Amino acid sequence: MRDHTFQVKDTLDTYSEMVSGMQDLYLSVISNRMNEVIKVLTIIATILIPLTFIAGIYGMNFQFMPELTWRPAYFIALGLMVIAAFGMVAFFHRKKWL
Repeated sequence: MRDHTFQVKDTLDTYSEMVSGMQDLYLSVISNRMNEVIKVLTIIATILIPLTFIAGIYGMNFQFMPELTWRPAYFIALGLMVIAAFGMVAFFHRKKWL
C-alpha cells in the first residue's frame, strides 16, 4: 500500500512538472506574439510621427510663412512627406525590422 502511495505521488509530481512546463511554453509564445505586435505598432508610429509634424507645421494659420506664397509649396510638402515615409521604410527594411 505504501509503495502504491509513493508511486501515485511521483506520478502526480511528474504531471505537475509537465503542466508547469506547458504553462511556461504557452506564456512564452504569447509574449513573443505580443512583442511582434508591439514592434509593428512602433514602426507604424515611427513612420507617422514626422508626417504629423510636417502636417502640423503647415496646418498653422500663419500669414508670414514664405512657403505659403510659392505655387509648388503644397507639392513640395507632400513630396517631403513621401520621401520621409519611404526613407524610413527603406531604413527599417535594410535593418531587417520589416
